[in-house]
Amino acid sequence: MNSQRAAWCFVAPALLVITVFFFLPVLAALVMSLTDFDIYALSDLRNLRFVGLRNYIELLQTPLFWQALGNTLYFVVVGVPLSIAASLGAALLLHSRLTWFKGLFRTAFFAPVVTSLVAVAVIWRYLLHTRYGMINYGLQGLGLPAIDWLNDPQWSMPAIILFAVWKNFGYNMIIFLAGLQSIPEDLYEAAGLDGAGTWQQFRFVTWPMLGPTLLMVSILSMTGYFQLFAEPYVMTQGGPVQSTVSVLYFMYEQGFKWWNLGAASAVAFVLFAIMFVVTLLQLRFAKGGEV
Repeated sequence: MNSQRAAWCFVAPALLVITVFFFLPVLAALVMSLTDFDIYALSDLRNLRFVGLRNYIELLQTPLFWQALGNTLYFVVVGVPLSIAASLGAALLLHSRLTWFKGLFRTAFFAPVVTSLVAVAVIWRYLLHTRYGMINYGLQGLGLPAIDWLNDPQWSMPAIILFAVWKNFGYNMIIFLAGLQSIPEDLYEAAGLDGAGTWQQFRFVTWPMLGPTLLMVSILSMTGYFQLFAEPYVMTQGGPVQSTVSVLYFMYEQGFKWWNLGAASAVAFVLFAIMFVVTLLQLRFAKGGEV
């Protein structure tokens, strides 16, 4: 057996699994988005009709979809920079030679990532409670008025973003920490001999060397916030007055609340197209900026 045939034999099981559990479902969802697949079609496939692009046209004419898309863009524009800043700050803290008990802090920062979302949501709902929450208690201690975090449309989005950043920043922190540990110490020693201070070393050594890591983290964070679903579902159920409905939450309601599975599939592919375009723009910007 030649080497090429042996290689195909080794990768064939993995390719088979990927095809069966990824490519075929995606293809089926694409076909479903071109039909009126609903609860009636579930009971009898003879009720299934091919409608072409009607689901996409009706989706673009639905005001709630545009509101959900606006909310999702809000999540991305605000949440991604905050998440990256928190992750990078924590990684720099853990990488510093002045930090003690690094293992303890690394575990504490990463713990929210692997903790059950329902469990931490219960804690955060208590922290954000209007009358008894510790956050409002602290605000009142500073002489500021209490905020109805989860029932005021003006504050519900920042509350969800704050919760999402806290829940997920530890994952990116580990990636940044690996990137920091891969930077040669010789560069910092050379910069120190040239008179560079802490800020100058970060600006001219750490930041450029973290370019590829930063690009990867920004793409992962962007895709994660575009697919934000669990946080608004558990914390606010899309309220108040649909101010925290994301595109994925809208797709969930279309598919599993109203059983419009064809329309839900159309939402999924529209979201994929948006994420694909944004990712291409990130890569183009990174290439132009030599990240």
